Amino acid sequence: MQSEITAPFIAINRHRLSTDGEGVTTLVGFHGCPLHCVYCLNPQCLQADGVWCRMTPGELYSEVEIDDLYFMATGGGICFGGGEPLLHSDFIKAFAAIMNPEWMLTIETSLNVQLERVKSVAPLIKLWYVDIKDMNPTIYKAYTCKDNALVISNLQWLAANGYADKVIIRLPLIPKYNTDKDRQESRQQLEKMGFTRFDTFNYIIR
Repeated sequence: MQSEITAPFIAINRHRLSTDGEGVTTLVGFHGCPLHCVYCLNPQCLQADGVWCRMTPGELYSEVEIDDLYFMATGGGICFGGGEPLLHSDFIKAFAAIMNPEWMLTIETSLNVQLERVKSVAPLIKLWYVDIKDMNPTIYKAYTCKDNALVISNLQWLAANGYADKVIIRLPLIPKYNTDKDRQESRQQLEKMGFTRFDTFNYIIR
């Protein structure tokens, strides 16, 4: 008999309001990320000994179902972040199969994963936050140490398959890496793909 799927987590943050989706949200942070961003906000997601714990979908559900009343009253639910949650798409699918279907399922992703991982959860996700860093491949690679070809192809797939209205694109101004002009060029490129929802902000370096 095959053992039940598990995934590693760095944190579960409850009672978040309007920061990771609609209503009251519980942010579930996965361990693991394909990027090595210079100003990474969650460096523990890359540390070999930084895993908060491993859980099955059922164990995670037991941790978060206590807030079902908040989710139902406010239209909130679960936001999967990280790290990169799409590295654990099989876990997300298994969790979605047992959770309350009325919960808002949100994901925060870089989209720098294989397309099959995106396809496998796309019908389940009600809201996507996509942190594209910058659409310029040179800027992206300098900041993340990785190519953004997968990001662009995954964005094209989401737009072509009717998911653009569920996607909020995060467009950061990254000190020493991009400019307002770069950010505007990224937005124009994304608008041509069909995306209309954007979150612009500045990275604050401490």
